[in-house]
Amino acid sequence: MKYFVTGATGFVGGRVARQLVEAEHDVVVVARNPEKAQDLAELGITVHRGDVTEKESMRAPMTGADGVFHIAGWYKLGMKDKRAGEATNVQGTRNVLELMRELGIPKGVYTSTLAVFSDTHGRLVDETYRYDGPHLSEYDRTKWVAHYEVAEPMIASGLPLVIVQPGLIYGPGDTSNVRTALIQYLQRKLPVVPARTAFCWAHVDDIARGHLLAMEQGKPGESYIIAGPMHTMVDALAIAQRLTGVPAPRLHMPPAGMKAMAGMMGLVEKIAPVPESYSSEYLRVSAGATYLGDNAKAKRELGYAPRPLEKGLGETLAHEMRLLGMERRGN
Repeated sequence: MKYFVTGATGFVGGRVARQLVEAEHDVVVVARNPEKAQDLAELGITVHRGDVTEKESMRAPMTGADGVFHIAGWYKLGMKDKRAGEATNVQGTRNVLELMRELGIPKGVYTSTLAVFSDTHGRLVDETYRYDGPHLSEYDRTKWVAHYEVAEPMIASGLPLVIVQPGLIYGPGDTSNVRTALIQYLQRKLPVVPARTAFCWAHVDDIARGHLLAMEQGKPGESYIIAGPMHTMVDALAIAQRLTGVPAPRLHMPPAGMKAMAGMMGLVEKIAPVPESYSSEYLRVSAGATYLGDNAKAKRELGYAPRPLEKGLGETLAHEMRLLGMERRGN
């Protein structure tokens, strides 16, 4: 089979492309700078110059594909210029799905997110849940628009598309603020952990496998939550302490305190740049918010089986400790 993949130079897209190659499929990808995708080319992946924000740059590479994985996305927090969120997450999704329809591609998988549900306030919701705003971040908002105002209407008009919704994604190779927090923890530079904040944690390789299962077995028109097990940030770092021997931060900031800090940093941002991890957006998302989704449907219909956090986090922390030159002392 021949598959076209967007976002293949990114964290999840790169894993999906590699798993497709391992399954002996032909893979075609686009990259803004093909010279920076040599690792993909060395695997036999065909790399074309292109960008999801430029529709026609994808037409020739997508032509003749048996399936499309649209994974490319913008996920920054705390950025002053947020135009890339609309361009990539909304217009980019529209471009990919319109081309898929125009070229008659038999099936597609679109990567949405649990963030379209925003803060579920401790509830483990399923695919029938819907939240209509306001949103905690521009990432949440633009992914909501792409999901509900681009993908779902095109599905309703007959596009053979499956939607997958990951939660928090971690693993070796991550470049998000999740990795930043884990490194700060390992270096004992993480002063405080947000209390109550919780996510559904899934290793990147399990998320990639969930994408392939959605293409192979998912029903067009359906959404599947491919998130992992639920853990608070406090619980996750307690697990990390057992695995590494590095003490977890003892100070747990209550939601009210973090919301107050978010308000204060919102004022500071108007006059000076601030680090991402201290931005008002980052603090709002961290202020006791819970991004939780039930993966029972994906387990039942796709055979999805994400690993426990202890296993995946152990591998991830061992990788980061090797990079930092640290010795593992935990269990």
